[in-house]
Amino acid sequence: MGELSRLSRTYGETIAFFVVYIREAHPEDGWVLTANRDEGLFVPDPQSRSEREDVAEACAAKFALDIPVLVDGVGDEVARLYGGWPDRLYLIGSDGRIAYQGAPGPFGFHVDELESAIERELPRATA
Repeated sequence: MGELSRLSRTYGETIAFFVVYIREAHPEDGWVLTANRDEGLFVPDPQSRSEREDVAEACAAKFALDIPVLVDGVGDEVARLYGGWPDRLYLIGSDGRIAYQGAPGPFGFHVDELESAIERELPRATA
């Protein structure tokens, strides 16, 4: 997340950055990670919008996010439309098209690829 924050600081005057919190990747009542338990993270799968917002807020605090966080509804509309689970990077062009779609994370989370896409897209946005 640090690299994503760096991009936001670098390009934030021109590009709006958002983190969209979607379905919980490792809920206690689902796919549990030992590392999460070792860190004292016990997150149940949110069943309501307010529960999901609470988990998203806790996640943003844990990672000290300085990028605004949006929250997908419990129907997972954004995750379903964009194929964003468990995480994925996107760049939406000023014309509304998807200018960059990273591979599914966490292994496809390549901020350097996103930065290259931003550099390619910037001349279009200012034309």
